Amino acid sequence: MAKETTDVVVIGAGPAGAVSAYVLAKQGHSVVLLEKETDPRFHIGESLLPYMMGLFERIGLRDVVASQGYVPKFGGEFIDPTEKKFFEGVFRADFTKQGPGRHDNAFQVERRRFDRMLAEQAEAAGAQVVFGAHVNELLMEGDRMVGVRYERDGESHEVRSTYVIDASGRTGKIAHRFGLRKTLEKLRMVAVFRHYTGLDESHNLGVEGDIQVAAHDDGWVWAIPLSKDTISVGTVMPRDVLRASTPEKVFEEHLARVPRIVSRLTGTQPSMDFKIETDYCYHTDTVTGPGWLMVGDAGCFGDPMFSGGVLVATATAVRAAETLGEALADPSAEERLLDRYAGYFKTGYDTYIRLIHAYYDGELVAMAADAARSTDRDTLEKYLIRLIGGDFWSEHNSVAQEMRRRKEWDTFEPFQRVYGCPSYPHLDEVDRKERSESRVRRVTAGR
Repeated sequence: MAKETTDVVVIGAGPAGAVSAYVLAKQGHSVVLLEKETDPRFHIGESLLPYMMGLFERIGLRDVVASQGYVPKFGGEFIDPTEKKFFEGVFRADFTKQGPGRHDNAFQVERRRFDRMLAEQAEAAGAQVVFGAHVNELLMEGDRMVGVRYERDGESHEVRSTYVIDASGRTGKIAHRFGLRKTLEKLRMVAVFRHYTGLDESHNLGVEGDIQVAAHDDGWVWAIPLSKDTISVGTVMPRDVLRASTPEKVFEEHLARVPRIVSRLTGTQPSMDFKIETDYCYHTDTVTGPGWLMVGDAGCFGDPMFSGGVLVATATAVRAAETLGEALADPSAEERLLDRYAGYFKTGYDTYIRLIHAYYDGELVAMAADAARSTDRDTLEKYLIRLIGGDFWSEHNSVAQEMRRRKEWDTFEPFQRVYGCPSYPHLDEVDRKERSESRVRRVTAGR
């Protein structure tokens, strides 16, 4: 058996794993990044949020991402003919309205190429990247994890490490090993989707490059342009809706309910068979332990309604790498650092999933109305668009704060929230003053 040692071993080379390995390697630590696939596979989660651009800029990857020729995204169009879930029949979240200091765009990406690029950046930073590595054992000494065993090309390998990062996504190596995963039954959904080619955006009744999210009585439909002539279209619904029909029939029937997306597809042809994604929405209350921590989907997964999955995955990956960098420098601080990371992980995912609950429960308008009691109208619009754009860790976003008051939307067992924007930490004091001034304006206007 081949054996080696390293500071950190990372399981999974998706965005969370690749970014955590990249940041650790940039810090000068030895990292082994293991990916079971021989090449990044097809994956949903193609639409990025603008807060991703701030995060990538902070860690030195924004220019690389921007150079890939991806479709730019300056907003999101939310369609609701019933006007039950959004503010009007068609509401556009315009990212230019977030306020100064924030990136006003993101990208729509083809995940296989995007994931490969991130793994290459991790390797260029100094991480050892191993594709085709099937992790089959988590090595333990007492209650501490000390590495992994994996197979590659029929040979067994052992990597001993000070820390293990589980970025294995929905595979959930550590969660399944210790029986930690819990399903969010209320959000147990399934998606049916396919790609189309021949896209001509002159048929788009909205803004070129925008994602479209359309509500209907049985769920919602997405449309995401992936390139100049390719678009991803999917429908998300409760499992029982799909069981009552066939994927083909339910897809076509749901798509027909959204004329704006049907118009956008004028002249296109399907370029892939239908695909189905299940096992939506789960979490673990324990995301760290002696010698290990989880990042991204390994610890929690939310409905892709607001396209936040890649952001929360990479934001927790960056924070995990920074946390382990501190722990490697000061082992005596490990317990405190891992506890702080766990609070940070849960704060971001909890806020994102509350936004999803607000949508499904038709409470977005009510949340904005509640926030308006302490926030003037102009600032309220900024807060809402920031939240849709990825502002999941802000202590000062009044819409997010209202959502956090709803006990029925709790995801995790009670925990200590840890705030701090991963994308724009330098704006925290600016945001605090903005909220204070907004309260004053609101009170003054009400006199």
